[in-house]
Amino acid sequence: MKSQVRGGTRWKRFAVVMVPSVAATAAVGIGLAQGALAASFSVSGQQFKVTAGHLHGEGFAQYGGIDEVYTSVKGDKKMKVPVAISSFDDATIKRMCQSVKTDIPLVGTVYLRLEAGNDAKKPVEAKNLYIDVAQLDADAEFKNIDIGVAVKDKSRGPAVKQGESVLPGGFAQQAEEADLYNVKQTAWATTAGTFKLSGLSMRLGTDSKMECY
Repeated sequence: MKSQVRGGTRWKRFAVVMVPSVAATAAVGIGLAQGALAASFSVSGQQFKVTAGHLHGEGFAQYGGIDEVYTSVKGDKKMKVPVAISSFDDATIKRMCQSVKTDIPLVGTVYLRLEAGNDAKKPVEAKNLYIDVAQLDADAEFKNIDIGVAVKDKSRGPAVKQGESVLPGGFAQQAEEADLYNVKQTAWATTAGTFKLSGLSMRLGTDSKMECY
């Protein structure tokens, strides 16, 4: 399951749920506005699906955290859920797809699908990217990875966001570079300093085939 490749470490087809113990994760999500977003916010009760042909990240770190999410689209109750927070100083994503399923009272099920970065010369670009991951499948390769570093002592990736619910002495892992191929993931939230979506295409529909996977 592990081999040394160009000074890095490779894992084939790993699956990650919450905080992993032997492999790092990365993910992509939607963030259509540029500029720094709020350090903490209440998350919708809907997970979204994302696929990507290739994600390349510089300055990667991952650690466990807690999100406060609404239990339904009514927005009247909340609950806390554990997440694996994956962060990058810089990331580029090729062939990105994101979809979210919403059950609307008196209307039915509606799907939102977003695609970007399908031109190999114009990938999606993000800086100071944070992704709150629930699950991920991918082929992954890491350069100069450290597994088991304390969250407060990590030296790669953007700083832990102010107000984020994490354990300072808890488990983290970091790498100089990360490459993920054939990504399939589910996430709760994404935050980015900037997020550039080249070739953006977004549409709504009621056909379940609109989901990315």
